[in-house]
Amino acid sequence: MTLSLSLDELEQAAQRVYEHMQPTPQYAWPLLAQRTGCEVWVKHENHTSIGAFKVRGGLNYMQCLKEEQPCVSGVISATRGNHGQSIGYAARVTGMAATILVPFGNNPEKNDAMRALDVELIEHGEDFQEAAEHAQTLATTRGLHMVASFHPWLVAGVASYGLEFFRAVADLDAVFVALGMGSGICSLIQARNALGLKTKIYGVVSENAPAYALSFREGKVVTTQSADTLADGVACRSPNELAVETILDGAADIITLSEDEILAAMGHYFTDTHNISEGAGAAPLAALLQRRSDFAGKRVGLILSGGNPDKALMMRALESGE
Repeated sequence: MTLSLSLDELEQAAQRVYEHMQPTPQYAWPLLAQRTGCEVWVKHENHTSIGAFKVRGGLNYMQCLKEEQPCVSGVISATRGNHGQSIGYAARVTGMAATILVPFGNNPEKNDAMRALDVELIEHGEDFQEAAEHAQTLATTRGLHMVASFHPWLVAGVASYGLEFFRAVADLDAVFVALGMGSGICSLIQARNALGLKTKIYGVVSENAPAYALSFREGKVVTTQSADTLADGVACRSPNELAVETILDGAADIITLSEDEILAAMGHYFTDTHNISEGAGAAPLAALLQRRSDFAGKRVGLILSGGNPDKALMMRALESGE
C-alpha cells in the first residue's frame, strides 16, 4: 500500500498551515551553480519559525486532531529535534500540552529550543528508536495522544512546501531531499503527483544511518542496529512501512553520503549562500555534488530544511568547507 493524497487534500492542509505561517522563499544561487555545474534552486525551509519544514506537518496534524478528537488535551512524541519543535510549536498555538522524548546526548540547542516552546522534555535512551519506544509507553501510562514521526496528516501539511516549490520554479528536472522518517520525501512525491509533474525525486541519507537506502534496495523495510550520524535529522534505524512503500513507488533513488560529504556541504552552504544548515539540511547539496556529472546543465532543486546545527558542529563544517 502506498500513500496517495489528492490535490484537494493537499490544498486543504496548506490552508491550515497558512493560518500560522507564510510560504518560504526559493532562490537560485550563482555560487552554487558554479560549484555544481547546474542551475540550482534552493527551497529555504530553514526560514520557517523552527528552521525546518517539519512545522508544516505539525500544524496540520494538530488542527486535524482538534477537529477529530476535541477531547485530547496533551500529546507526546519522540525526536532528535525538528519534529519535536514542530509538535511543540503546533501544540502551543492549538492550546495543547506537549511532552517530547529525546535520546541522551541530543543537540543541546535543539533541546533548549523545545523547552522554550513550553515542551516537557524527557531524555531517554541511546538513540531515537529507544526514545520513541519509551514515548509510546508513556503515552499509555499518562493517557496522552502519541504523535508518530510519520503520518498522513504530517505528510499532507509538509506537502505545502512542495506545492510552493513546484509552482514557483517550473520544469525542475530533479529535487533532492534528506530522508529521516519519510515525511519530507513522501510529501514531495504527493505534491509532484498531484500536480501531474515528471520531476525526479531523490532521497538522501548518511552511510551511518542507511536504513531507508537499504530498504529501497531490498524493496522492503530493512532495519539497522545503529544510526550514529552527525546529521541527526536522518538518524533513522527503523523505517516506516507506509513511507517505504511510497518511496519505492515514487522516488528515483536513495543516495548514501559519507559524514565528510555532509560536513563539507554544510560549509559550502555558508560560503556560497551565507545560510546556516545542519547536517540533514546540507545533505541534499552533498548528494548533488556526489552526482554532479549526472545533472550537468539541468535545473535542480534542493530542500534546505534544518537550520539548527550546534555551535561545535558548525565550526567543524566551516573548517571542512575551507
